[in-house]
Amino acid sequence: MGNNGISRETLVALHETEGIGWTTIRDLWHAAGELSIREGMREGDLRECGLSQRQAAALAPNLTRERADIRLARRRSSGIEIVTFADRDYPELLREAPDPPWVLYYIGQLGMASRPAIAVVGTRLATAYGRHVAEEFSAVFADRGFTVVSGLARGIDTCAHRGALGRPGGTIAVLGTPVDRIYPPENRQLYHEIVKNGLVLSETPPDTPFHPHIFPSRNRVIAGLSLGVLVVEAPENSGALITVRKAIDADRQVFVVPGPVTSPRSRGGLQLLREGTAAAAVEAEDVIRPFQSFVAPAASVPERSAADQELTNDERSVYDLLLDNPRSIDELLADTGMTFGLLHAVLLSLLIKRTIHQQPGSVYSVL
Repeated sequence: MGNNGISRETLVALHETEGIGWTTIRDLWHAAGELSIREGMREGDLRECGLSQRQAAALAPNLTRERADIRLARRRSSGIEIVTFADRDYPELLREAPDPPWVLYYIGQLGMASRPAIAVVGTRLATAYGRHVAEEFSAVFADRGFTVVSGLARGIDTCAHRGALGRPGGTIAVLGTPVDRIYPPENRQLYHEIVKNGLVLSETPPDTPFHPHIFPSRNRVIAGLSLGVLVVEAPENSGALITVRKAIDADRQVFVVPGPVTSPRSRGGLQLLREGTAAAAVEAEDVIRPFQSFVAPAASVPERSAADQELTNDERSVYDLLLDNPRSIDELLADTGMTFGLLHAVLLSLLIKRTIHQQPGSVYSVL
């Protein structure tokens, strides 16, 4: 992970300091150990770590024990838990995404974020056809053991969550707002059902003022948690297409439910199909098929070692190669003779089963 000793509480302080963004935290995370940010540092120390005067002045008060206690009390008052990039139970698939959140706030069952998942996204202004397909496909995914991930928005997101609720795979709602702020308000009952039976999470700190820019950033979390992304209905300017771009950046597969060529709500998805960016999903099985091995019984027990797990033949051959030495994806392609698509699916499966780890530069090693 490249951890240089930054603690989880320090990550929270960095994350909640105005003027310190994802890239700055990344640079601090990978900095030499002697320059580690830690509790109690003063402005001068922070400047030596590479922060600007404004950043250091804003961060120093957040690194005090008193401020940490205030943050903890605030979370406890709303039943909010956190998981940070420094924690072992941080969702492994999300960890391997290009720009994983440093801190996630959640209410519900965090373990669901480490299960095989499929994202279902689309327009807020869905047609009756789109709402029906989103709910029906999501029900099938959840019945087959896949967790359905969506954004609790109106339209397709709402139907996806409803379809998955109460089924074996369950559902995760990724919010753009703070995790204890329900938006849109009409989804209050749905929100509480997901809290009770699933997981609600957000990268946005508690008490953050509402602003439209917070929604695009949550789309990368939806994509990063998921093996694949299904677009049900999306016009050309749909926010769902941001999720698609993030999915492609994270090497996730994208699927589109074809819609009428005359419908503006289908244009974004149809364009993805025309470009070859996405595969058509005429039935739920079209999405499930590439990920079938991910819901084998052993895949849901991450605590077991690779020696105890029921790996497929392809997974075993890759795992055995990595037992000898860490290898890059190019080396694995040469050594296994697999196609890129097959190798990528095998590596994702091994990551989900927590048997391997991806190092910088797309190098894989055994955990």
